[in-house]
Amino acid sequence: MTLDELGWTPEFQDHLQALEMPDLIPARVVRQDPYSYFVMTGMATVMAELGGRFRPGGADEQDRPAVGDWVALQPHEEGDAALIHALLPRRGGFARQRAGSVTGAQVVAANIDIVYIVMGLDADFNLRRLERYLALCWTSAAEPVVLLNKADLSDDPAARKTEVEAVALGVDIHTLSAKQGDGFEAVEGYLEAGRTVAFIGSSGAGKSTMVNRLLGAEAMAVGAVRADDSKGRHTTTHRELFVLPGRGIVIDTPGMRELQMWGDEDSLRGAFADIEDLAQTCKFRDCAHESEPGCAVLGAVESGALDEGRFHSYLKLKGELAH
Repeated sequence: MTLDELGWTPEFQDHLQALEMPDLIPARVVRQDPYSYFVMTGMATVMAELGGRFRPGGADEQDRPAVGDWVALQPHEEGDAALIHALLPRRGGFARQRAGSVTGAQVVAANIDIVYIVMGLDADFNLRRLERYLALCWTSAAEPVVLLNKADLSDDPAARKTEVEAVALGVDIHTLSAKQGDGFEAVEGYLEAGRTVAFIGSSGAGKSTMVNRLLGAEAMAVGAVRADDSKGRHTTTHRELFVLPGRGIVIDTPGMRELQMWGDEDSLRGAFADIEDLAQTCKFRDCAHESEPGCAVLGAVESGALDEGRFHSYLKLKGELAH
């Protein structure tokens, strides 16, 4: 395994050299457990621990390594854990507001090029949740791709895709059945040597089934979903990176119970370009789209040109970001 196959670039090489610590070697985080990391150097996968600056009180959570990150590693003695001395600057990453009352980002996956948003065409189907994922994706600097899984369970998958097209503006959308393999070539079409793709979505949506199909092995546990609401048990309990030799890098993530917004209001432009464009034609530049005269957004809602549910979703996410 070479560093190039892991996604190493000249840009990361420059960051490593800038540390002026020639004894350190590059490694990519492939798995993060509660108390340890597993990193891949190109020659081997080793266990690693965080250096002093990363320990409690030394760095915010968002400034600590996450799966997909490149780190500067102190070579380890046999039988000992390697030591992570530095986190190389990220090229982008999917992040959310971390759970709890403390404001801060939790990086779900770092240095990713493509984000596969997986949504089932069963009771998992939820346009408002999809808008939330899309807004976070546009903030991540990665390209979102929507995968509508479980087409075999839908009475009219084409109609569902049309609904998604109305909210996932300018985004590639594919309908497939990962379990049966129908349409799966769409997933494989984005793979490329050195490119990193990450799967996100609800528990039970089929992320791990897709990863296993790409790997050609049962690398990730797959569980059944409840028949009443199509929710799955969290069979994937950790984030993990896999290398497909000559085809790219894949990151699987657990289903997210909470998906709070992180970023700024500019991140809504990618997910709600239609509303943002309408807002430019409001009578007042600081229009809040509440009751102002000449509000083009409210006018579009009243005429039916803009879905009311989508409008309220936009206001809700905008409020979260402002908070």
